[in-house]
Amino acid sequence: MSNLMVMAVSSARPLAAATARRALPVTAGFRVKMASQRGQHILPGAPRQPHCRAPSRRLSAHRGALRFTPEGWEEHMPTMSGLDETARAIVADGKGILAADETVSTITKRLTARAIESTAERRRAYREMLFSTPDLAAFIGGVILQDETIRQDSSTGIPLIELLAGRGIIPGIKVDAGVHPLAGAPGEFVAEGLDGLRGRLEEYRELGARFAKWRAVFIIRDDGLPTAKCIHANAHALARYAALCQEQGLVPIVEPEVLMEGAHALERCEDVTGRVLQAVFNELFDARVSLEGMLLKPNMITPGQGRAGQASVQEVAEATLRALTRHVPPAVPGVVFLSGGQDPVLATQHLNAINALDGPKPWKLSFSYGRALQDEALEVWRGRREHVLAAQQAFHHRAWCDSAAALGRYSGDMEGEAGFAHPDSTLHAPH
Repeated sequence: MSNLMVMAVSSARPLAAATARRALPVTAGFRVKMASQRGQHILPGAPRQPHCRAPSRRLSAHRGALRFTPEGWEEHMPTMSGLDETARAIVADGKGILAADETVSTITKRLTARAIESTAERRRAYREMLFSTPDLAAFIGGVILQDETIRQDSSTGIPLIELLAGRGIIPGIKVDAGVHPLAGAPGEFVAEGLDGLRGRLEEYRELGARFAKWRAVFIIRDDGLPTAKCIHANAHALARYAALCQEQGLVPIVEPEVLMEGAHALERCEDVTGRVLQAVFNELFDARVSLEGMLLKPNMITPGQGRAGQASVQEVAEATLRALTRHVPPAVPGVVFLSGGQDPVLATQHLNAINALDGPKPWKLSFSYGRALQDEALEVWRGRREHVLAAQQAFHHRAWCDSAAALGRYSGDMEGEAGFAHPDSTLHAPH
């Protein structure tokens, strides 16, 4: 990298998030490979360096990706209007996300562990049971779907995605192709799926999705993992994915997960998570992603599951908020924590403790739970039609508790409650 480029990038980083949303002039400090074919797309949000053979063009006031057509340069990205509203709606007071985006192989393991045959029809029935739970929209602002689910119809013939949207729940879609071994980095992984992503995002938006999710994983080990190479590779992929999402009018959920595997201390998790978050937001800035139009889905700061002494709920809350304060810009509207294999009640307790802490919290701090929201309901259901109502009550109860935790109003006494209606009518009042 030339000295001029280093100076340009270094001077750009400290700018405010609002500045990042404006189109920057093309300078020698920004160099992007020129599309070699007419009509070929480039990285969304990245300005181009003029080429001697390209016709002159002007950047509009909106931050858009450009493509070269027979008529000249053409802006190809919709404006950011609407993305920030969608992001805020997903995490409106007391609302979080149901992560129902398990791959077929993952959900098959969970079903077969409960003696439930995993067929497309059974998987549809299970997810329809969750999506049709009464009053769910009071606690759930968005649902992450999987490719199979977004194409399925309910038992009444209504597409599942329309079932959600009709209840005021925003549908989203998982778009990464899973994690694969990272070449040259033994024991580490990188999420794949960028090839062809632009076209898939366009299709998912036409199907009704309004946000997307991409997951990257980082393993902590005593031999120095995660390496800088792994952190950079995944942070860069997350930023490219996020820019493509915003190009297609979808809110990106950026999920850098530091896994709970291992026997590391809470302090080690905090250090690694901080380095990961810092790298991710550096890459998001360079990709010119609108921070106001995205959501962050990180892990909480916890010791490894194999560590003999576990941290208290208060220690986890303090370390988690400290990491966010140091590394997450306030322009991000919401942080939706993953549960990472935590017990459902413990995940609720941790979320509540984080929200109950004193100090500035410029983001909505909510949840995007999979197993921590579903496991109790799945255990009750076990594939039996006569258990649907009881399973929905269990699911409703956990969503209610997590919603209260997102407001810092959860208490252990709530665990004894059940049913679809609760007497606390002030739970979702503005505060």
